[in-house]
Amino acid sequence: MLALVRLFEGLILRPYLCPAGIWTIGLGSTYYADGRKVKPTDPPISEAAAVRLAERIIMGIYLPAAIKLCPTADTFARQAALGDFCFNLGPTRLAGSTLRKRVLEGDWEAACDELAKWNRGGGRVLPGLVRRRAAEIRMVRGLQ
Repeated sequence: MLALVRLFEGLILRPYLCPAGIWTIGLGSTYYADGRKVKPTDPPISEAAAVRLAERIIMGIYLPAAIKLCPTADTFARQAALGDFCFNLGPTRLAGSTLRKRVLEGDWEAACDELAKWNRGGGRVLPGLVRRRAAEIRMVRGLQ
């Protein structure tokens, strides 16, 4: 899952505004391990620190949230795809989504259709989110 996050988030070692207008650092982290939100005045971090931060957040928050919210995700690839979705959009969005409903029903094709709809940031379709959702869909289908 870290590889997927790294591919789509990129690595920026200083605080930056993501396309949705949220302060971010490293591999797409919007807050630090201690819970502090990233601020524009924060100092840069090292690549090693960025990887450690992303790993902690993924393994401690987003992957467990995806597994808890979607216990019917029956392969690691499906869990990782849903974990990446949570990393990108947050567990709250997954919790209240039609995507989750389709996953819980075991309707994986309909779940893929729902994943594809989550392609907007800052009110507009973002090519990076279109590619990210396509990668998650391939994982859900067992093609990656």
